[in-house]
Amino acid sequence: MADPPTALTIQDAALRLGVSPHTLRYYDREGLLSVPRTGSGERRYSDVELRFLTFLIYLRGTGMPMAGLRDYAALFRQGDASIPQRRVLLVAHERHVARQLEDMKRALEAIRNKIARYDELRCSGQAPSPERAAASAPEYA
Repeated sequence: MADPPTALTIQDAALRLGVSPHTLRYYDREGLLSVPRTGSGERRYSDVELRFLTFLIYLRGTGMPMAGLRDYAALFRQGDASIPQRRVLLVAHERHVARQLEDMKRALEAIRNKIARYDELRCSGQAPSPERAAASAPEYA
């Protein structure tokens, strides 16, 4: 049986997704998806697998642990009946990611403030000594 024309090799799928072939093999071993194989055992990725993998990669990139990815994938395989459970999982993860983003925004603002303070000191001709820098913003080193 011939492969469908949209089926990609693991190397081509990895290139399209921006990950390594090792990552795709790992996701397969972890049971996140079941990729069809050719008669010689080579994986072939269709548009369906690529779309699903894209979403899993987004989830992983936002810090979802592998256990969460496995849970989501298992629910996904159950079909539309599992949409309410998948939604619950994603809402919980969304809240976690939103908290992380707020933390990162605060940290980024602190970094920007420190850079601006160092720029002020440099422009005024004052060397930003550790003592002066600490005195200017005691809450940040």
